[in-house]
Amino acid sequence: MSRRLEDLSGPEVGERITESAVIVQPIGAVEQHGPHLPLSVDHVIAHEAAARLVADHGDACDLWLLPTLSVSKSNEHAWSPGTLWLSAPTLLAVLDDIARSVATTRARRLVFLNGHGGNSALLNVACRDIRLRHGLMTFLVHPFVPPDHGGASPEAEEGMGIHGGHEETSVFMHLRPHLVRLDRAVRAVPSGLAANRHARFGGTVSFGWLSDDFGPHGHIGDPTGASAAEGERLFEAAVGLLGEQMAEIAAFDFGAGDFGARPPGPDAQGA
Repeated sequence: MSRRLEDLSGPEVGERITESAVIVQPIGAVEQHGPHLPLSVDHVIAHEAAARLVADHGDACDLWLLPTLSVSKSNEHAWSPGTLWLSAPTLLAVLDDIARSVATTRARRLVFLNGHGGNSALLNVACRDIRLRHGLMTFLVHPFVPPDHGGASPEAEEGMGIHGGHEETSVFMHLRPHLVRLDRAVRAVPSGLAANRHARFGGTVSFGWLSDDFGPHGHIGDPTGASAAEGERLFEAAVGLLGEQMAEIAAFDFGAGDFGARPPGPDAQGA
């Protein structure tokens, strides 16, 4: 049985998309990833992770997959020809339109499965806006949380393998080995930031950056030792974690818990 929303007929949507359904919207990117990887990295990782997630956990968590949104907010790579990107207002509008469409079904939960770190802050804004405007419960998950948003990075990358580095290259070698040119890989780690406690990737101080601020290659990390075997391990672990997250999302309810008695209404004192 397919769990892709697009494979249902109109009447089937009314029958099978119920209040328990969790709608999963994968979001990737088409952007430069240095000399050793194609533009499709984030799109492929988001797409494959979401497809595998729904295949493995769809029945247990009532997951339904939307088509992958491949072009997103990638203007930190706008300097590189071939990068495709939407402005922040455009992406917010696209996500709101998708949510408006989801809200016509009985589903009450919408998950953004994000494969591009540059989207993360904006997707949190979208989650709040959609919650307010359409009443959906909204969630943001990542197959791999980028180091600049609190995720891990190998020690050799000094915590700053945020784009096209060791782990991302390894995962892509597992998913699309024929598209990786490891012979072109070079180390590109902004080691000058490593001594900073705060103003660094993963530190307490955020800063605006473009991917060519740190050198001409466009990636930030060290892909030279990447391997498909490690990529498979990372991918399997990511799908397992996403499955755990979906189980909690499927049961999520704002009303769960003890919040005490409601405060008295405006007429309570005069009663």
